[in-house]
Amino acid sequence: MSNQQNWPTEIRLSKDRRTLSVSFESGERHDLAAEYLRVESPSAEVQGHGPGQKKTIAGKRNVEIIAVQPVGNYAVKLVFDDLHDTGIYGWDTLAEMGRLHAARWAVYLESLSAAGLTREPPPRGGKA
Repeated sequence: MSNQQNWPTEIRLSKDRRTLSVSFESGERHDLAAEYLRVESPSAEVQGHGPGQKKTIAGKRNVEIIAVQPVGNYAVKLVFDDLHDTGIYGWDTLAEMGRLHAARWAVYLESLSAAGLTREPPPRGGKA
C-alpha cells in the first residue's frame, strides 16, 4: 500500500459488465477487465492466507461484474456473476492492478498453462 492514498474521481462499470473503469485525482485512469479483477481478487479465497498460497482461477473469460458496492470511503466490493464477492478492492489496490496489469496478466497466463488450465468456462450441460 502506498503512503499517499489514491482517491478515485470516477468508478464506472461498462454496460456489458465486463470492464470497470477507474479514474483517480492524479489523472491516472485504468480500464480493468472483469476477468482480470476476478482472477486477481484480493480475497483470501484467491490470494490464500500467506505466501505461496495464491490459487490459479480458471474458466473466467466470460465473467461479469453484477454489483459494485462501496465499502466505507476506502474501497469497493465487487460481486461477480459466479457469485464471488469476498474481495475488497481498496483504491491503492485498484491503482496498482492497473499499473501492473501486463506483468500480472502474463504471470496468470503462465500459471494457467503450467497447471493445464484454460480461461474458457466449462461447457454447460447437454451438448458437447
